[in-house]
Order: sequence, then C-alpha cells, then structure tokens
Amino acid sequence: MSTSPFRTLGLAVALGLGLSSVALVGCTTTTPQSEASGPTARAAMERDVDSTLTRLYTTVPGSREMVQRSAAVLVFPSVVGGSFVVGAQHGKGALREGGRTSGYYSTTAGSLGLQAGGQSKAIIYVFNTRTALNKFKASEGWSAGADAGVAVGKVGANGSVDTQTIQQPVASFTLTNVGLEAGAAVEAGKVTKITL
Repeated sequence: MSTSPFRTLGLAVALGLGLSSVALVGCTTTTPQSEASGPTARAAMERDVDSTLTRLYTTVPGSREMVQRSAAVLVFPSVVGGSFVVGAQHGKGALREGGRTSGYYSTTAGSLGLQAGGQSKAIIYVFNTRTALNKFKASEGWSAGADAGVAVGKVGANGSVDTQTIQQPVASFTLTNVGLEAGAAVEAGKVTKITL
C-alpha cells in the first residue's frame, strides 16, 4: 500500500506538533511558591532578592558599595523568557530603598526571533540618583529601554564596577547561571507596580 508524499508530510507535522506540546508541558518554570500571594509571596520574594543581591556582590566587586550609596535598587530575581517565534519575558521583583523594600514590581517585555526553549536571568537596576528614582516612582509603566536611558553596568580593568557605571543615573546588571552577562542590552520592557 503506497502513501502519498502529502500524507506522509502531514503525519510528520502532526507528530512534530504533538511532541512539541508534550515538551512544553514538561518545561514549566512555575513553582508552587511563584503562585502564592500575601505574606508567603512577600517572604519568598525577600529571600530571592537577598540571594540575588548576594550573587551580584560576589560576581561584581564594588557593586555592594554602589548599591549602598544608591537611592534605591530594583531587583528582579527571575525574569523568565522564551519562545519559538514571538517571545515574551516576565518576572516579579522588589524595590529597596535604604535596605528596606518599598514596593513590588513586575517586568514584561516582548521580542521577535527564533528563541526555542526558555531561560531565566536576574535583572538589577541601581538608581544612583534621587532624580532617577523619583522619575521611576512617578511613572505609570516605566520602560528601562525607552524612558530612562539606563546604562549597562560594566566592570573595569581592575575587576570592579567602572566609574562611568557609578556616574550614570540608572545602571543595570544582568546575571545568568554562569555569572554577569557583560554588555547585555537593556530590554525595553515595561515595569509596573504590583501588589503581592
């Protein structure tokens, strides 16, 4: 019994789509804690922010002093993204002023391109000036790439945060599983205040 080439192709496509959907179901990044709310979600967020800042301080010498001198730091411990053609990334974080959390925020950005699979990264914004912080807090949906002129945090020849990074109104750092993502472009994602 012969099979037409179109039928064989149709079966191959159907099989491929079926296997892809099974793979996507198995690749969830949502944990039970990430869907929690209230005190449980806030406590989990505080732990994640502490852990992310510790990683930053260990990875980028001089960053602890930079954060301590800053007006505030906005930490997104886990920004998850991925797609096949049209992508999106999303994460939740906390704004800390003087070492204390003053609000919770979400970030969402879209992208185009073939990006099969998903990845997670931490994004940290250091507000070096009170003016930059006030502009951020007064906005209705701040965009790091469009509104703020955020500078990518750089490490100088001595291995510490370079002086140009410290002088910028807002500096960003992106941490992946392997460390600092040097020269990572700031996504034009929207940052909005949320309630946890």
